[in-house]
Amino acid sequence: MLTDKERNEIMAEIGRYPNKRAACVSALKIVQRYRGWVSDEIRDIADLLEMSEDELDGVATFFSHIYTKPLGKHLIFICDSISCWVTGYDELREHLADRLGIRPGETSADGQFTLIPIACLGNCDKAPAMMIDETLYAGLDREKIDEVLKKYE
Repeated sequence: MLTDKERNEIMAEIGRYPNKRAACVSALKIVQRYRGWVSDEIRDIADLLEMSEDELDGVATFFSHIYTKPLGKHLIFICDSISCWVTGYDELREHLADRLGIRPGETSADGQFTLIPIACLGNCDKAPAMMIDETLYAGLDREKIDEVLKKYE
């Protein structure tokens, strides 16, 4: 069930468009900002937007930054673009996965980290790169990754 605050923000967003459905991504982001992810609230959002749950779920699952399951406290985006791939992405992804005890798309048992591959972080000249929350880290190797993770533990 949506909170009054969420509902009010979604209604304000709907008012910006000639068609309610056009506010679907914004509405999903509003709920995600408060809850960290979107789950059963999708039903209430769909009702406000006059969409079916399946239509809205299709939108939610299409966008890589709309999350439909709980995430860790910290999101680790590891770049898997061609530049990062040729400079060691596979080895670093495996190192991260082993160190955190998770595979890409999973959340660590302690709820601290979710590992998410991403197409590009725009730092190709300093590949390989990853971003944790809003902080970009580049020129990575195993030691640098271990150093960075200590800041978040």
